[in-house]
Amino acid sequence: MKQTLVLIFLIAFNTNLFSQISEPSKIVAYRINSPITIDGILNEPAWQKANKISNFTQRELTEGAPATEKTEVAILYDENNLYIGFWGYDSEPDKIIALKMERDFRWGSEDNFEVIISPFNDNRNGYLFVINPNGAMADVLITDEGKGTNRSWNGIWDVQTTVNDSGWFAEIIIPFSTFKFPDSNNQVWAINFERNIRRKREQLLWQGWSRNYELEMISKAGKLVGLKNISAKNLFEFKPFVSGGVQKNKGGNWETKFKTGGDINYLISPTLKLNLTLNTDFSQVESDRAQINLTRFSLFYPEKREFFLEGKNTFEMNLGQGIRTFYSRRIGIHNGEEVPIIGGMRLLGRQNKTQIGLLSMQTSAKDTLPTTNYSVIRIKQDVLEQSNVGLIVTGKNSKDSYNYLYGLEANYATSKIFGDKNLRIGGVLSQTFTKNYTGKNPAAFRAYLSYPNDFVEYDLSVTSIPEDFNPEIGYVRRKDYILYSTELQFNPRPNISWIRRTEIKPADINYYVTKSTGEVESIQMEWRPLGISFTTGDFVEFNIQRMFDRVDESFPLVDTVYVPTGKYWDTRYELQYHTFSGRKFFTFGSISTGDFYTGKRFKLFTFLGVSINKHFRFSVTWNHNDISFPGTQFSTNEFGGRFTYSFNPKLLTSLFGQWNSKDEEIILNYRVNWIPKIGSYFYFVINQTISTANNKFTLENTTVLSKLIWFFTL
Repeated sequence: MKQTLVLIFLIAFNTNLFSQISEPSKIVAYRINSPITIDGILNEPAWQKANKISNFTQRELTEGAPATEKTEVAILYDENNLYIGFWGYDSEPDKIIALKMERDFRWGSEDNFEVIISPFNDNRNGYLFVINPNGAMADVLITDEGKGTNRSWNGIWDVQTTVNDSGWFAEIIIPFSTFKFPDSNNQVWAINFERNIRRKREQLLWQGWSRNYELEMISKAGKLVGLKNISAKNLFEFKPFVSGGVQKNKGGNWETKFKTGGDINYLISPTLKLNLTLNTDFSQVESDRAQINLTRFSLFYPEKREFFLEGKNTFEMNLGQGIRTFYSRRIGIHNGEEVPIIGGMRLLGRQNKTQIGLLSMQTSAKDTLPTTNYSVIRIKQDVLEQSNVGLIVTGKNSKDSYNYLYGLEANYATSKIFGDKNLRIGGVLSQTFTKNYTGKNPAAFRAYLSYPNDFVEYDLSVTSIPEDFNPEIGYVRRKDYILYSTELQFNPRPNISWIRRTEIKPADINYYVTKSTGEVESIQMEWRPLGISFTTGDFVEFNIQRMFDRVDESFPLVDTVYVPTGKYWDTRYELQYHTFSGRKFFTFGSISTGDFYTGKRFKLFTFLGVSINKHFRFSVTWNHNDISFPGTQFSTNEFGGRFTYSFNPKLLTSLFGQWNSKDEEIILNYRVNWIPKIGSYFYFVINQTISTANNKFTLENTTVLSKLIWFFTL
C-alpha cells in the first residue's frame, strides 16, 4: 500500500501543471426589454449587441489545443427568462452527427452543446442542459461536482435549432422559475459550456478543460455576470392529472380504471420549494427489466417513478457496494405489487450553505399491509471550498411497528492537490432502531479515499455492515461483513495516431470478511492487462478475474439446480467491446468464460443498436449463460428489444419488449409521450403480458390507459 501511494504521488508531481482559466472567464448577460423569437435563427439585433465568448479549448483529442471549429456563445435576459445563443460553425456541416430527437436523449455519441449553470455559485451543485442539432433536449441536476447526477429531473425550458451550410445554431430559453437562486439584486452565477464535434472526437470547453476535470466540475467554471433585478416570480405551480383506461388480469374480467390527483409546488423562498402530492399515480411508468438471478443475493431494481426521481440526489447517503440508507422503491411497492399512495409532501432546496430535503409519504392499507408513513430528513452543510458534512434520518411507522435509521457523513474534496488533481476523503456512519428489537442497535460505517484523475485512478475503502443492520426503507444486499476494497488503474496515452487512451489495471480487489466470525467470505479480484480506447470511438478491454466464495447454505440457480455448500475458487476471462455509437449501426457487449462453483460458465451479453434516421431507432439485447455442473447442464436467455419513433422533439412513440427463459413470459410496453407545452405531458400506454409456457402463446394481463398532466403557474 505504501509503495502504491508513493507511486501515485510521484506521477502526480511529475505531471505538468497548467492553468485552466481561459480569458475572458466572465460572460456578461445583455438585458432586453421584450422577448425574442425562439426559432434557432439568431438574427435579432440583441444577439449582435450581446457579449460573445469564443475562447474554447480542447479537452480531447489534444488537451490544451484551440478549437478547430469556431464556436460562440452569448446570453440575453429579460424580466422572466434567460436566453442562450449558440453558434456552432462547422466547415463540413454534412458530417454533423445527430441521430436522436427525443426528450432526455443520450448525448454521448452526438454532436451537442452543453451548458452547466450554478445560480448558487457554490462550487458544488448546478443544472446541466444539453441539446443536439435536431433540437433534442436533456437536462440533469448535478450535485457534488458530478459525484451525484439526476438525469430524471425535467426542468421548464425550450430550444430551437437550425442547420445550414455554415454549421448548426441554437436559441435556448430558460425561465428564471426553473432555477433556485439567492435573493439579490445583482446575481453572479457560475457557468460553463461544452461543445462536442463527434466525427473528430473533439471535446471543447470554455473553462476547466483539463482531462482531470469534467464539465460537471463547477468549481472550474467561469462566471455569468450582469443579471440584475430578477426573481422567480411563480409562487405556485400546479400539476393536476387525470388518467383512465381498462385492465384485465389473467382469469378475470375487464375493469375500468379512473384516477385524478396532482401536485402543488409552493416557492417558500427563492431557494426553497414545497411540493404537495395527492392520490399519487405512476401508471405511465415502464415495467422493470426482468432479470434471472444467478447469485445468492437479491437483485437491485432502479427507481423509475418521476415523483421520487426528481429529488433523488438530495436524499442519497450510501455506504458503497449498493448499500443505501434510503431506497424509494420501499414506498408504494411490496413484492413487486403496487401499494396505493394516499399522498405526501416534499421540501427541497437550500438555505445559504445548507441543502435541505424532507419527504413524508402515506400509503393506504392493502391486504395484510397496514397504512404506513414513510419519512426522510436529509441535511447537507457546505464546508470549506468543495467539502460537506451531513445527516439523514429515515422513519417507517405503522400502527404496530416502527423502524428508524440515523446517518452521519463527512466528505472532504479538493481539485487542487498537486496543483490540478482531484482527491476525496470521507466516511459515513449509520445506525438503525426497530420496535421490539432485543439485541444491540447495530452501526454500519464506510470510510473511503478516492484519487480520480486522468492518468492515475486510485480508490481505497473499508465498509462494515453488521448482521442486525436493518434499514427498512433502505437497501442492503448482504450483511454481517467487513469489506476491504482497493482499485488502481493507469491510463497512458501513447503517441499513436489511432489510439486515444489505454487502460492498465494492476489491482481491483474486494475482500469480504464475515464480521461475526472473522472468516474470509468472498474475494473478487480483477486484472486488466490492457484496454484500448481508439480515436474512432471504439473500445475494447481484456480482464482476468479471480473469485473466492464461501457458501454456507446451498442456494438455487434454476429449477432443481442448486449450488452446494463449500469453498470455491474460480478463474474467469472476460472480453468487453464497444463500437462507436454515433454510427447508424453499433454494438457493445461482453464475453466471459471460466469456473463457476462446481462447474463452468460461458456468459455472453450483446447489444445491437440501429439508427435508421433521426426519427426511427431500434435496439435488441441478448443475455445468455451456458452453465455445466457435474451431471447436469442448462442455459438461460434474456431478450429485450426497443423500437422508438420521434415525430419531433416533443412527440415520441416507443415499444419495449422482453422475455426470459425462467419466467417464460413476454412483457410488452407501448407508449406515446406528447409534450403539448413545456411542463405538461400526455401519455397513452398499453401493457401486455403473454405467457409462452408449454410452447403456447396465451394472453394474460392487459392494461390500456391514457394520462394527462397539465402544468400552470400563478
